[in-house]
Amino acid sequence: AQSRGLNIKLNLKIFYIIISLLVGITVAFCGPIGFVGLVIPHCMRLLFGSDHKILCPLSFIAGGTLLVLADAVARSVLAPAELPVGIVMALIGAPFFAWILLKRRDI
Repeated sequence: AQSRGLNIKLNLKIFYIIISLLVGITVAFCGPIGFVGLVIPHCMRLLFGSDHKILCPLSFIAGGTLLVLADAVARSVLAPAELPVGIVMALIGAPFFAWILLKRRDI
Protein backbone atom coordinates (compact mmCIF):
# COMPACT_ATOMS: atom_id res chain seq x y z
CA ALA A 1 0.00 0.00 0.00
CA GLN A 2 2.84 2.36 0.82
CA SER A 3 4.47 1.71 -2.55
CA ARG A 4 1.20 2.82 -4.19
CA GLY A 5 1.35 6.18 -2.42
CA LEU A 6 -0.91 5.48 0.57
CA ASN A 7 -0.01 7.28 3.78
CA ILE A 8 -0.29 4.30 6.13
CA LYS A 9 0.18 6.16 9.43
CA LEU A 10 -2.51 8.71 8.55
CA ASN A 11 -4.92 6.00 7.43
CA LEU A 12 -4.31 4.00 10.63
CA LYS A 13 -5.12 7.07 12.72
CA ILE A 14 -8.29 7.67 10.70
CA PHE A 15 -9.33 4.02 11.04
CA TYR A 16 -8.70 4.06 14.81
CA ILE A 17 -10.92 7.13 15.13
CA ILE A 18 -13.67 5.57 12.99
CA ILE A 19 -13.53 2.28 14.90
CA SER A 20 -13.62 4.12 18.23
CA LEU A 21 -16.72 6.01 17.12
CA LEU A 22 -18.40 2.82 15.93
CA VAL A 23 -17.66 1.06 19.22
CA GLY A 24 -19.01 4.09 21.10
CA ILE A 25 -22.21 4.05 19.06
CA THR A 26 -22.62 0.31 19.63
CA VAL A 27 -22.16 0.71 23.37
CA ALA A 28 -24.62 3.61 23.36
CA PHE A 29 -27.27 1.38 21.80
CA CYS A 30 -26.49 -1.92 23.57
CA GLY A 31 -25.24 -0.58 26.86
CA PRO A 32 -21.90 -1.10 28.56
CA ILE A 33 -22.91 -4.60 29.64
CA GLY A 34 -22.10 -5.56 26.06
CA PHE A 35 -18.45 -5.23 27.09
CA VAL A 36 -18.82 -8.69 28.66
CA GLY A 37 -19.12 -10.21 25.20
CA LEU A 38 -16.06 -8.32 24.05
CA VAL A 39 -13.74 -8.46 27.05
CA ILE A 40 -14.13 -12.05 28.19
CA PRO A 41 -13.34 -13.85 24.90
CA HIS A 42 -10.21 -11.73 24.50
CA CYS A 43 -9.09 -12.50 28.05
CA MET A 44 -9.79 -16.20 27.67
CA ARG A 45 -7.89 -16.31 24.39
CA LEU A 46 -4.90 -14.60 26.03
CA LEU A 47 -4.96 -17.03 28.96
CA PHE A 48 -5.92 -20.35 27.34
CA GLY A 49 -5.14 -20.07 23.62
CA SER A 50 -7.46 -20.10 20.64
CA ASP A 51 -8.86 -23.66 20.72
CA HIS A 52 -12.60 -23.05 20.47
CA LYS A 53 -13.47 -26.32 22.20
CA ILE A 54 -11.97 -24.82 25.34
CA LEU A 55 -12.49 -21.13 24.59
CA CYS A 56 -16.28 -21.13 24.18
CA PRO A 57 -17.22 -22.91 27.44
CA LEU A 58 -14.65 -20.90 29.39
CA SER A 59 -15.98 -17.67 27.89
CA PHE A 60 -19.54 -18.56 28.91
CA ILE A 61 -18.52 -19.33 32.47
CA ALA A 62 -16.13 -16.39 32.82
CA GLY A 63 -18.67 -13.98 31.29
CA GLY A 64 -21.33 -14.98 33.79
CA THR A 65 -18.83 -14.79 36.61
CA LEU A 66 -17.64 -11.33 35.59
CA LEU A 67 -21.18 -10.02 35.37
CA VAL A 68 -22.07 -11.43 38.81
CA LEU A 69 -18.92 -9.86 40.28
CA ALA A 70 -19.65 -6.54 38.57
CA ASP A 71 -23.19 -6.64 39.97
CA ALA A 72 -21.85 -7.35 43.46
CA VAL A 73 -19.45 -4.41 43.18
CA ALA A 74 -22.21 -2.16 41.82
CA ARG A 75 -24.49 -3.03 44.75
CA SER A 76 -21.86 -2.63 47.46
CA VAL A 77 -19.81 0.42 46.42
CA LEU A 78 -22.46 3.03 47.22
CA ALA A 79 -24.59 0.98 49.64
CA PRO A 80 -27.49 1.43 50.36
CA ALA A 81 -27.83 3.02 46.90
CA GLU A 82 -26.99 0.97 43.81
CA LEU A 83 -24.64 1.88 41.01
CA PRO A 84 -25.70 0.69 37.54
CA VAL A 85 -23.87 -2.47 36.49
CA GLY A 86 -23.17 -0.87 33.12
CA ILE A 87 -20.93 1.72 34.77
CA VAL A 88 -18.84 -0.99 36.43
CA MET A 89 -18.58 -2.89 33.15
CA ALA A 90 -17.59 0.31 31.33
CA LEU A 91 -14.85 0.87 33.92
CA ILE A 92 -13.56 -2.63 33.21
CA GLY A 93 -14.09 -2.74 29.44
CA ALA A 94 -12.83 0.67 28.33
CA PRO A 95 -9.34 0.40 29.88
CA PHE A 96 -9.07 -3.18 28.66
CA PHE A 97 -9.71 -2.19 25.06
CA ALA A 98 -7.43 0.82 25.37
CA TRP A 99 -4.70 -1.57 26.54
CA ILE A 100 -5.40 -3.94 23.61
CA LEU A 101 -5.35 -1.04 21.17
CA LEU A 102 -2.08 0.38 22.55
CA LYS A 103 -0.47 -3.06 22.67
CA ARG A 104 -1.20 -3.73 19.01
CA ARG A 105 -0.60 -0.14 17.91
CA ASP A 106 1.40 0.38 14.75
CA ILE A 107 1.41 4.17 14.77
